Amino acid sequence: MRFAVEQINNSTQLLPGVTLGYEIFDHCSDTRSFPGILDFISVNESVQPWHQHQPQFGKMTSKVISVAGLYSSTKTHTVTPIIAMDFIPLVDYGSSSSAFSDKVKYPTIMRTVLPNQQMIEAIVTMLLHFRWHWVALLTNNGEYSTDGAELFAKRIKNTEICLAYSNEVNTNTNFSQMFQQIDIQKINAIIIFAPERTAAMVIQAALKLKVNKKVWIASDTWAFNRELLEMPNIRSIGTVIGIVEPHIEIPGFHDFLYSLQNKSGQREEGEERVCNQRCNCRDLTTEEIVEADPLLSFPVYSAVYVIAHALHNLLQCESGQCNTSTAVYPYMVLVEMKKSHFTLLNESITFNENGDPKFAFYSIVSWNNKEIEEVGFVQIHPAVDYYINSTKIQWFTNGQVPTSLCSQDCPVGHAKQLDAVHKCCFECVICLNGTYINTSVDPYTCANCSTTEWSTTASTSCRPRSVEFVSFEDAPAIVTLFGTVGFVGLSLLTSVLFGLNYNTPVVRSAGGPMCFLILGCLCLCSVSVFFYFGKPQEASCILRLLPFVLFYTVCLACFVVRSFQIVSIFKIGAKYPSIQRWWMKYHGQWLVIAVAFILQVLLMLISYASEPPKLYNETVWYPEQIVLACDINKAAVSGSLILCATLCLLCFVFSYMGKELPKNYNEAKAITFCLLLLALTWVIFATIFILYRGKHLQTLNALAILSSLYSVLLWYFLPKCCIILLQPEKNTQQYFQGLIQSYTKTISQ
Repeated sequence: MRFAVEQINNSTQLLPGVTLGYEIFDHCSDTRSFPGILDFISVNESVQPWHQHQPQFGKMTSKVISVAGLYSSTKTHTVTPIIAMDFIPLVDYGSSSSAFSDKVKYPTIMRTVLPNQQMIEAIVTMLLHFRWHWVALLTNNGEYSTDGAELFAKRIKNTEICLAYSNEVNTNTNFSQMFQQIDIQKINAIIIFAPERTAAMVIQAALKLKVNKKVWIASDTWAFNRELLEMPNIRSIGTVIGIVEPHIEIPGFHDFLYSLQNKSGQREEGEERVCNQRCNCRDLTTEEIVEADPLLSFPVYSAVYVIAHALHNLLQCESGQCNTSTAVYPYMVLVEMKKSHFTLLNESITFNENGDPKFAFYSIVSWNNKEIEEVGFVQIHPAVDYYINSTKIQWFTNGQVPTSLCSQDCPVGHAKQLDAVHKCCFECVICLNGTYINTSVDPYTCANCSTTEWSTTASTSCRPRSVEFVSFEDAPAIVTLFGTVGFVGLSLLTSVLFGLNYNTPVVRSAGGPMCFLILGCLCLCSVSVFFYFGKPQEASCILRLLPFVLFYTVCLACFVVRSFQIVSIFKIGAKYPSIQRWWMKYHGQWLVIAVAFILQVLLMLISYASEPPKLYNETVWYPEQIVLACDINKAAVSGSLILCATLCLLCFVFSYMGKELPKNYNEAKAITFCLLLLALTWVIFATIFILYRGKHLQTLNALAILSSLYSVLLWYFLPKCCIILLQPEKNTQQYFQGLIQSYTKTISQ
């Protein structure tokens, strides 16, 4: 401070013609130093409240215009309210408490040292870089430590860092118990955010108790403490890393100290030894004075220059001569200080609206072999940026960066499941199929994939599902459609053949006109096959089932009627002729067919009105696929299916009744065989439906329909076509009459 003042007074540029007067005393004790503080604000050895004798600015109310100091936040709290009464600005070079950034409470404080917020930001940046998430914080009960602890707790709130242990250290602290608790919790990173004296107590206790394998993070209060650095076995405690403001050498300062060595006065005989500016420095070397706290030199130096530059502007010294007639008051100096913008030793000196330095730059240092070596930097303003050369740090782990974690990181694709109070302590749970973990968003939850995506076990993202359906270009679809077209062609040829031989016994015994109804309904049923291919639509879902069920019901009704007629001719007519006559008179066969058709239409209308078929995406059976399908409510169509099953049952009953009819006249046996093939087809399909839900289920459904149609065409109509074409001798009236007469003789015997 003396060097800066004398340098300014000897300069002809900053304050030409003006000499700064100063008084320096060491504020090492509140009780012993208050006389000096009160003397600052006294006028004629009297201190009066500002508002009682100066209602307006205009008179000098104290003999000082600014104060440079103090070193600690606690002492600044003590002094500031007193000197603020007269709006005397305080340029602080050592108090970093965040409270002084509040200009409502502390309007007169300016700082040349960075506030604790910036230091905490730098510490957290380094913790995150090295992934030291499980830390201990040691403080004392002073303003500096208390403020730092509060800021640290707030800053790590939304980070991965956990404060596993904290303690206020004092002379009564049980260090053995404290370090034992730190070891029990497996904490390897210890932050000492406390004044130099407190940090020295902790480090000395660690050496005494043989605490080792720790990373010690030093704040700027003790990071350059050479007494601790040079202690024997200091490396045994682990690795010490500090975060400090850059050390700026002040040219000419060493020479100034050498000159003072010969001028330092001795304490006068009988003079009371007090802690003030009188100090015997002859027992100290220049290096010892500089190294006492080298980081403090530039903040003190710049604090004096801030005051000088404010006076330079107030006294209008730009012309090379200051206007000494200008009245200067403390509040005017404060206003000019806030506007400060100058360069000192290549460093820009400027302040923000809170009176704090605008620059925010820290050096990262490491204690390596009795030397303090710079290993990186952290820049906070205007944005956080940093660089750390970890290879230059002498780790106690022989080159490997040590860890400090409550729980080891989870493997890829695992979520954290908290098992303690701290978020850093957890178990790892694997994410199952259909879920994924995004640790940057939420490391604690396995999120579900959307319906259009899928994932395997332990996934960190979801993949799009492939959309599957059987298109018309697929080979199964082409084969099935060719089979359907072939069926329609065979049905038409059969109709033509039956039409040409309409009056022959084979056609009449097959049902006569009813044959054309059956063949027509079978062709209409085949329409359903075409809607099982291509991308499903709502209309296609409806038409997959409707034509087949509706017109196949007519076919089954025709078979019921035909089976009943055959049994009626040979058995019922002889025993119950009245039933035979009623059946013939009122055309019972057509009545039954019409009733079955109308009933099925009503059942289909009811089912489609209550629960129509709808589009359905199958995503359960095959997680990597979306199978486009149709969802048909089985309960809604149960009535239609029961009707079809009832008709099949009646066919079997009448077929059993006609099991002894003539072989070549036994249409009931042909119908029975067709129905057995029908039942077998749908039993096979139902089994496949239970076991398989892929896209080719639609093809299998279409093939089941086609098989149901072919079973009728091939096993009911094809034998008759063969007789017509290949065995015309069996297609005569005489042949059929001979069979009937032979059957009549047999049953009469």
